[in-house]
Amino acid sequence: MSFVWSAIRPPWAAGRRRTHAEAAAAGPGANRASADEATAIPAADEPTAMPGADRATPAPAAGEPTAVSAADGATAVPGADEPTAVPAADGATHGLGAEATRADEAITGPDAGGTPAGEGRRALAAALAPWAVVLGYLVGAVALTWRLWADPAGRAQIITSGGIMHDIDLFAWFMRHTADAVSHGHLPALVTTALNAPRGINLMWNTSLILPAVLLTPVTLLAGPQVSLTILLTLAFAGSAAAMYLVLRRWGASVSAAALGGAVYGFSPALRMEAGGHYHLVLLILPPLIIDALLGVLTGRGRAWLGGIWLGLLVAAQVYISEEMLAQTAVAAVIVVLVLAASRPTKIPEHLKDAAVGLGCAVLVVLAACGYPLRVQFHGPLAEKGSPWKVIHFKNHPAEFVTPPGGLLFHNRHFGNVLASHATVVEYTAYLGWPLLVVLVIAAVIFWRDLRVRIAAVTCLLLEAFSLGGQAIALGGGGHVPAALLPWHYLMNLPVLNQLLANRFPLIGDGAAAAVLAFSLDRARAAVHYDWRRWAVAAVAVLAVVPLIPLPFQAGRINPVPVGWTTVISRLHLAPNAPVLVVPESPPEMMRWQADTGQPGSLVGGYCIAPNPAGKAKSCRAGKSVLSEYLNHLWGSRKGLPWPTSAQVSASLAKMRPAAILIVAHSGSRLERAALRLFGPPTAQVGSVHGWRR
Repeated sequence: MSFVWSAIRPPWAAGRRRTHAEAAAAGPGANRASADEATAIPAADEPTAMPGADRATPAPAAGEPTAVSAADGATAVPGADEPTAVPAADGATHGLGAEATRADEAITGPDAGGTPAGEGRRALAAALAPWAVVLGYLVGAVALTWRLWADPAGRAQIITSGGIMHDIDLFAWFMRHTADAVSHGHLPALVTTALNAPRGINLMWNTSLILPAVLLTPVTLLAGPQVSLTILLTLAFAGSAAAMYLVLRRWGASVSAAALGGAVYGFSPALRMEAGGHYHLVLLILPPLIIDALLGVLTGRGRAWLGGIWLGLLVAAQVYISEEMLAQTAVAAVIVVLVLAASRPTKIPEHLKDAAVGLGCAVLVVLAACGYPLRVQFHGPLAEKGSPWKVIHFKNHPAEFVTPPGGLLFHNRHFGNVLASHATVVEYTAYLGWPLLVVLVIAAVIFWRDLRVRIAAVTCLLLEAFSLGGQAIALGGGGHVPAALLPWHYLMNLPVLNQLLANRFPLIGDGAAAAVLAFSLDRARAAVHYDWRRWAVAAVAVLAVVPLIPLPFQAGRINPVPVGWTTVISRLHLAPNAPVLVVPESPPEMMRWQADTGQPGSLVGGYCIAPNPAGKAKSCRAGKSVLSEYLNHLWGSRKGLPWPTSAQVSASLAKMRPAAILIVAHSGSRLERAALRLFGPPTAQVGSVHGWRR
């Protein structure tokens, strides 16, 4: 399996570094192929997007100036135009030369010398550094979610505008549904009537989180779905940051710069806000790895077929996490490849044959892993078309890039004014702040010749611009930005892209911003000769991201399962998959109670996405009956709906075809009186839970 590891290993995991004695015995030229720092680092005007780890460039010619190793990974820039790259103190290699570097080559510098004991300490520090960084990310993720961990089974994160999102109940339902299927020895059915009976739902059209739900099945069965969601949320922050750190290191960033970039991506304001309830959007571990693997295939890094299999596995896994984020990743990948192709026209064509093999292998893997589910999604029962949302309403405003949301440590009173015209608080994703925006612009201009910076800067600019949507934007003072100036205007009607919510592009775009920051930080530190200036450069980078520091989540208590819920259901003696009409249906507490107890086996209605009779994607709630609407109105202690007629009640029951009716109503309430009048004495009752078998 060594050839597998060589294709996907991170740069710090390369072969053991030779001791001083071994280097001396091998001769002065041999130590240039030191393998533990074999990271292909793009040069100032010819950086390669994807470094390799198995070969080193020849030693520089006599008299060619060589850069000097600096603190924390910086490389001092000599006066000559083409210095060679040298290993940095924290394990990165900085290429500042002008000579092209092949994608499978590694630029290494001369051995730093020193005693064997000193080399051992440096090797140990290099080996421990990535683990320390990942541990730091995990600590940060726990710090964000600590209020949830105080009672992981009974608490969920809340948003400032409306408590616990209904989406959390939906995800809890999916976790339980998948866990129950796995516990019976099979994967969850992709089309099921366990929700939205009698029609059912297609899981592939919903945010069903199939892969995470399968992996967390033991936790769900032992501790409950909310514990699984809390674990998922915590790992989403730490894992996303760690994935970006890994990719930045592979692309040549120093440990400290990559650590900062990973934190910007994994704890970005966009991710922090979407974490209010959109678990499928915050699990962003795979997008950086997918782009990394794609560039590896296109630039000829490693074995083509092996790289293709790895790419296919990553894409297939993302299909079972979030197809929406896979589509956004594809958009970002296209931008990256186009910039690379425009900057280095011969880079991709020279590996065209290997790229075709790799991409072919990737397609075969995706078809094998996802072919049947995708067929069910697009051609199976309950296939849908369109989006259930008003897509054009989901866009960002230019003011949001500099107005911090309430989920950050540093926010202000202007957030409420900007939010008033926004779809919802969890969709407030644009913020980067003036300090970081200024640093990114300056860095992109100064280090434009570095292909890594160029690719990341263009990708960041376009993705953030896409988030503005494709329609004219009203500005203060009566001005506006015409739609013709917005790049998304020309893409928004294309197939697949016409279902994307544009305001979510910063979730990936912030990763590109993190890459610009990381690579520019290394380049800037390499360009100065004094330690205090290097520290000043690092301080500027850190201060630029201070406004992005997130606040820990506020936590709210989940509505507990009503006393008598399982007892009443068992007394009704229902078939395992008998559909049950539950009041309340909205808000979807019934889904939470089913998720926590596994009962009943099938729910009428629900909070989900399903096609209407014409096949258009709609919210399941759009198909409510007169009877269910009236009962839910009473449950919410609201007035205004007329008493349903006998014909309306009969038509509603014929439409829903429930085997039983469960109503949670306090004694003497309007809802209980109405239910008794409509259905007569309950078949079973415990406390506030009333059950009628039909």
